[in-house]
Amino acid sequence: MASLGSFLLLAAFVICSYAAVISVVGARRRSRALIESGVGAFYLITAVMTVASAVMVNAFLTDDFSIKYVAHYSEAAQPLFYKITSYWGGLDGSIMFWVFLLSIFGTCAVYTNRERHRELIPYVVATISTVQMFFLFLMVVHKNPFTTFLTEAAPDGKGLNPLLQNYWMAIHPPSLYTGFVGMTIPFAFGIAALVTGHLDDSWLRAVRRWTMVSWLFLSFGLTLGMIWAYEVLGWGGYWGWDPVENAGLLPWFTATAFLHSVMVQERRSMLRVWNVVLVIMTFFLTIFGTFMTRSGVVQSVHAFGDDPELARMFIGFMVVIATFSFGLVIYRLPLLKARNELDSWISREAAFLVNNWILLFSALFILFATMFPTLSEAVTGNRIAVAQPFFNKWMLPIGFVLLFLTGVGPLLAWRKSAISNLRDSFVFPVLAGVVTAVALAAFGFRVWVSGLCFAICAFVAGTVVQEFWRGANVRRRATGTDVFTALVGLVGRNKRRYGGYIVHVGIVLIFLGFAGNGYKRDQQLLLKPGETATVGAYTVRNDGIKLTDDGQRQILTGHVALFKDGKQIDTMYPGKSFFHKHENEPPRTDVAIRRTPAEDFYVIMPAVEAGTQSMSLEIHINPLVDWIWMGFGVLAFGTGIALLPESTFAFAVAKLPAEAATTTLSLLLVLALFAGSGTRVSAQMGGDAAMQTSFYARTPEEVKLQHEIVCTCGCGHITIAECRKDPCPTSHELRGEVAGYLDQGRSHDEIISAVVAKHSEEVLGAPIDKGFNRLAWLFPYLAGATGAVLIAFTAMKWTRRGDPTPATAAPMDADLAERLDDELRNLD
Repeated sequence: MASLGSFLLLAAFVICSYAAVISVVGARRRSRALIESGVGAFYLITAVMTVASAVMVNAFLTDDFSIKYVAHYSEAAQPLFYKITSYWGGLDGSIMFWVFLLSIFGTCAVYTNRERHRELIPYVVATISTVQMFFLFLMVVHKNPFTTFLTEAAPDGKGLNPLLQNYWMAIHPPSLYTGFVGMTIPFAFGIAALVTGHLDDSWLRAVRRWTMVSWLFLSFGLTLGMIWAYEVLGWGGYWGWDPVENAGLLPWFTATAFLHSVMVQERRSMLRVWNVVLVIMTFFLTIFGTFMTRSGVVQSVHAFGDDPELARMFIGFMVVIATFSFGLVIYRLPLLKARNELDSWISREAAFLVNNWILLFSALFILFATMFPTLSEAVTGNRIAVAQPFFNKWMLPIGFVLLFLTGVGPLLAWRKSAISNLRDSFVFPVLAGVVTAVALAAFGFRVWVSGLCFAICAFVAGTVVQEFWRGANVRRRATGTDVFTALVGLVGRNKRRYGGYIVHVGIVLIFLGFAGNGYKRDQQLLLKPGETATVGAYTVRNDGIKLTDDGQRQILTGHVALFKDGKQIDTMYPGKSFFHKHENEPPRTDVAIRRTPAEDFYVIMPAVEAGTQSMSLEIHINPLVDWIWMGFGVLAFGTGIALLPESTFAFAVAKLPAEAATTTLSLLLVLALFAGSGTRVSAQMGGDAAMQTSFYARTPEEVKLQHEIVCTCGCGHITIAECRKDPCPTSHELRGEVAGYLDQGRSHDEIISAVVAKHSEEVLGAPIDKGFNRLAWLFPYLAGATGAVLIAFTAMKWTRRGDPTPATAAPMDADLAERLDDELRNLD
């Protein structure tokens, strides 16, 4: 079977080469037969990769340990579900899975557009085939997943990484890969439009839905990654600004910017160069993110490993992409000239311009900060850490600005917004935000930072409610129906616009979840059997520890009774899993979570004392965290409505003309703000009481210091307040030093200086502002200033001058004016 798999990969590479070459030759010679031959070969790639994938899955299911990849990522005792998901659990298989998904996406895209865009299809086939050729080349010459052992195969495999044996991780990589792979389709159509010179809006219509679907899958993958980190890694958080997490976020920013700016081109024939550049950048960042996670250029607990040869191949491919793509853009600049100018700074076009720059700034900043340790090591020989403290410092205000723009955009009109209309549109949303802020202050909640987030969320929610209410009211009076039917008809008539507003509601829920992190409470306990302790409004009791074995792992489970108001409300089962084939690795943390809409009660069992049956518990009370996951559900629902075909709501819009409406497709953006070993159980879970209690913060100053200093144990540079697993001796030592310095009466700056002097500046999670590292702090200012200058220059260039003053219009009936205002929001 291994020989068959290798043959299929080689055959797919040859077929890709043929499809790419013959399609271009057919297009140049205007030969329909050659073009059809290329398209047929392109379809054949899907069939070949499907068979190759079936061979690989069969190897896992039949425990064919003669194949190195199967032996490394599977074992006989591994559950069937995880044997199948092992297909994409390693580097070699993930590359093959990438090509398989791309072949399916490409086939669907070509098949659905083969008649509508005949001029573009040959170059679309050639572009996608070239991308497939690169990944197939990697497998054929360097990372063949079907490589076998030269000698006799081992009787059993090592098994999949324990952290990956989780249902969230089983669907997280395919979702993320689907988002990454899907971005190849807009890139292929964009390149085809540049090559042929067919740069009207038709190519945008061909890729808009593909981009939206890919964006949804990318958002889904990022959310699943957050849930996995929250439930499996056992640190109480869900986003740590790890390089691999950031790799998935980079193309998400540029895709979000494209989904906004494409509306400007559709409505106003502006931002045409910008849209082509965004499509190219989004695809480029998917390749760059793949390069980051598979080459070893960044250090991450999620990365596949260090492979310099693979890194060189990726760098060469990225150079070719950038040179060819941007060379075409420069060549076609005369055809990409905007057809209209900016009428006013107070308009939706101007808001989108600002919004797009902030999204692009976010992508560039995260890219720069993620790669800065590698850059620093190359220049100075010293690899520093850039972790949560640095990212949060910059991304927190950016997130607020983007959330605010989510509420502002729908309130502005195309072309120009009159002062009277602005006043009428902003009164209710602003009032909602102010009332929320005052109410929070009156009830004693901190206004900064979480309170401000609540207030902005209220502002955005007020905007959405107002837009639905006004639209439904106008439609109800025009059709004589009830409010509900008017709402259904409104959404059916303007699916993109009102689907986008539903996405905005999802964004509000997500940010509410982020804001709840500001009221998070942590506590660490050491409980003897039968002993109780109080944590906030809850009481916990140690009801004992049990050890079981399912053949694949030993499971140490703590039984913790949970009480509230004197009544037992739950029994929780935190634990540790010791996998037999991974005895030299730390055990997997099994987190226990009791979920409610108000808060999660999150329990980890870092260690136990085998002799006394005492257990160390780390408890996190996380307010509103489940609203993040609910928010994504609402976001997905809104995106689904925007993707529905025109005939879906025909019953509700039959009396009215169907027309495309605008939406500000929302930014899930700051998914990341606020975050933000022996072979026996007794050996790994032991440790003295000092290690298990591990210096829980006693004062606000100690809490602040523990959240400013990051751990260097290989956990991904999370803070020492959060890294308490197994237990972690590195974070334990750092917390002890901080506690000792505080007991000596040292100041905040003196403690930071002492810790850095002993452990290096890596423990800060941010570069010290001196020498070469000052570049990390200057870059955001330089990028922001450059962007502001570019926006001002572009806006001034577009702004019309000398427009004649319009004649005074005759008075208009109020109802008719309201209906016209509603219609003009959707039309040029």
